[in-house]
Amino acid sequence: MRMGGATAKLWAPCVALFAAFAAAPAPALDLARPDVRAFADEMQRKHGFDAAWLDGILADAASQPRIIELISKPAEAVKPWYEYRDHFLTQERIDAGVAFWTEHRDEVAKVAKDSGVAPHVIIGILGAETYFGRITGKYRVVDALSTLAFDYPPRASYFRAELEQFLLLARDEGFDTKAVLGSYAGAMGNGQFMPRSYREWAVDGDGDGRRDLWGSWPDVIASVAHYLSDHGWRAGEQVVVPASLWFPKPDGLVAGKLAPDSTVKALRDRGLAFETTQGAAAPALFIKVDGATGPEYRAGFFNFGVITRYNRSVLYALAVNDL
Repeated sequence: MRMGGATAKLWAPCVALFAAFAAAPAPALDLARPDVRAFADEMQRKHGFDAAWLDGILADAASQPRIIELISKPAEAVKPWYEYRDHFLTQERIDAGVAFWTEHRDEVAKVAKDSGVAPHVIIGILGAETYFGRITGKYRVVDALSTLAFDYPPRASYFRAELEQFLLLARDEGFDTKAVLGSYAGAMGNGQFMPRSYREWAVDGDGDGRRDLWGSWPDVIASVAHYLSDHGWRAGEQVVVPASLWFPKPDGLVAGKLAPDSTVKALRDRGLAFETTQGAAAPALFIKVDGATGPEYRAGFFNFGVITRYNRSVLYALAVNDL
């Protein structure tokens, strides 16, 4: 909308005021707060952190209200499947995935062979998490974790533990905590590993003696596969297949689980029709999501549950597989 001269003159001070407010720095973490001080003291006792180094990192951290707003309304919780799917399965992202897989074909093939993890799932995770490295997060990890650890009571204990892991990671790997960027939840790098996952499952895929989940695609690819493999991935098994109902009111089919809570035979006996190479006794779960024109049904298997260990969402696992 264009503005006339008089309106523009009246609007200009408002714009300047808004810009000044928007540019104002977020409040720094208060080291005198009892919970922050207790955390710092525990880290010194437990891990032998240098007090000045640790206080310097915590004092530099800033509480970000926007982070709390974002984590309170994750896309997995507020979007129906057809909108969530359309966000990830764009032609541009598919084309980017083809280009990425072509460029890294040998690395992906080697890792898939060594780990048993399906190549399309490794590629799908990288596409869903960071658009193949295009979107790795704009928040400082120290800000994200500190905000959620001390100003987000519903999950404070979880994020305090992740902040602990991040501090250990920074000390062990030599990270510059002022510069490390990630998601609003503190996930880092091209595979979006949380600090604990980085410390436990990141691997050196290119053999240079470092675990670099930002600059080394061999490290990223190998680390994603290692995470899935260590969480029980079963080589050669299917992830999920389309399904339909034998009759309108199936007996005892309940959707919503993240991991298999039934078997192939039991789902079929209760009225779910699907084709699979999995045996009758294989673990399986019923999946029902909101399609653009009505409910969509799937049958998921053990490896579907493994993908949800990467992100605790049925929609996420479906998007990874479909992408």
